Parts: sequence; C-alpha cells; structure tokens
Amino acid sequence: MKNPEALKLITPLSPLRNLFDRGMTVLAVVLTIVGMSPLISVLWNIVSKGFPGLTPAMFTKPIIDDGFANAIVGTSLMITIASLLSIPIGVATGIYLAEYEPNSKINRTIKFLNTILTGVPSIVVGIFTYDAVVLTSKKLFDFSYSALAGGISLAILMLPIIALTTEEVLKLVPNNLRLASAGLGGSKFQTISRIILPTALPALVTGVLLAISRGIGETAPLLFTALFAQDWASNLLSPTASLPILIFNLYNDPDPVKNQLVWTASFFLLSIVLFINLSARFFSNRVR
Repeated sequence: MKNPEALKLITPLSPLRNLFDRGMTVLAVVLTIVGMSPLISVLWNIVSKGFPGLTPAMFTKPIIDDGFANAIVGTSLMITIASLLSIPIGVATGIYLAEYEPNSKINRTIKFLNTILTGVPSIVVGIFTYDAVVLTSKKLFDFSYSALAGGISLAILMLPIIALTTEEVLKLVPNNLRLASAGLGGSKFQTISRIILPTALPALVTGVLLAISRGIGETAPLLFTALFAQDWASNLLSPTASLPILIFNLYNDPDPVKNQLVWTASFFLLSIVLFINLSARFFSNRVR
C-alpha cells in the first residue's frame, strides 16, 4: 500500500489551486510595483532635475557663489566627528553586550536603552544637543552653533545603530572559535581582539556604513546645532553649512540658480547615500 503522504506529494495540483497560485503571484508583482512607484518617482525626479545642473565649479565654490563646496566640506567634517565619537563607543558597547555577561541585568538595561534610542526622533536629539552642547558652550566658552555640536548630535543618532549591529554580528561568530582560543591559553581580551573581531570585521564595517548613511542625510539635528553658513566656515566652532540644510533652506528660493542648486545638491547627496549602501551590500555579501 502506498503512503498517503507520498501520494499527496506526487499528485498534481488542481486547476483551482493553480489558478489561485498564479493569481497570488500576479497580485504580489502588482503590489510590488505599486510600492516601488513612489521611490522610482522620487529618484527620477531628483536625477532628471539635478544631474543636468552638475558642473565642476559647484565642487569648488561656496553657496554664496552658487556652489556647494562648503556644504560638502561641512557635511564631511560633521560625519567625521560623529564617526570618531560613535564608532569606538558603539563597537565597545557591542562587544560588552555580546561577550561579557550577556544575560546580566546591566547588560539587558544597556541593550534596552540602545533599542529605545534607535527610535528617538532626530529632532528630539537635535533639541537635546542644543540644550546640552550649544547653550552650554555659549555660556562657558563663548561659541554656540558649530560643526562640533552638529557632529555630536549625529554621533548620538549613529551610536545605538553601531552598538546593536556589533552585538548581533559578534553573536554570529561560531562559539567553537572562542573555545579553541581558550583551549590554546588565550585570554578573553586576546580572543576578542585576535579572533572574534577579525572574523566579524566585514559585518562590522557594514553596520558602520549603514549608521553613516543614516547620519549623512539627517536635517533636524543640524538645524539646532550647526545652523548654516553661506560661505566657508572659519573653524569647527562656527556655524557650518551642510548638504541637508542647504536643501532645506533654499528649496523655496525664487532665484532659479539657487533652485537648481537645490536639485543638484539633492542628486549629489543621493549619490553619496547610494554609494555607501552599495558598499555596505558589498561587505555584507563578503560575510555571506
């Protein structure tokens, strides 16, 4: 006697089931196209309006001279400051969460706070940094809006992403590597620094790049911290231009030259974010 379960596996589907299957496939494709339509529309709008206005002079002149070189420099400075602050702290936090007493109460508390911090609106982070950094520096050191304050606000946004990504990545490293290192007499620090981190490095880089990708396009925190500048910033402690704030400030400008500058800056910013995400995908594929 044949097994009934085996018969079910070899029995062809009924015409009704085939029709239902094809209908659901068509529905999934249609809904995917509908879901992607707004994204494709936004991308097409930015590329079609921004790319034609791209000229080499825009990369050498400040905003006051119809370029955005100072905004590129300002964005780069603030992302660099944010990275220098958030990457070491975030990676160290992730290592602690994954490798040191992962089930302890303090560990769970730190992870909970990082999870909450990832959902905090960026404008709230901007207000907090304005109160904690901008106003304090104005009272104590006689400077207020600055690239330094902007970098700190972006670091707060990037920190929980890096910390939680690092934790999850380190948990994926096989435990056999830890046991082998311990069996050879390696200390906890040696195991982490020489075995675990090098193994997880491509995935760590992916997490860092995703955090940078989020920070580089943020606008709200910079409105309260770095403010804006039409010309080159004199130093790290002065108001500094950035690409997101340029787009925000000049979008409704009636001057057609400034309006074109907005679209071109949008295209350039989109290209940077796309490049960072493609780089993250490259490192992610290496991990796989």
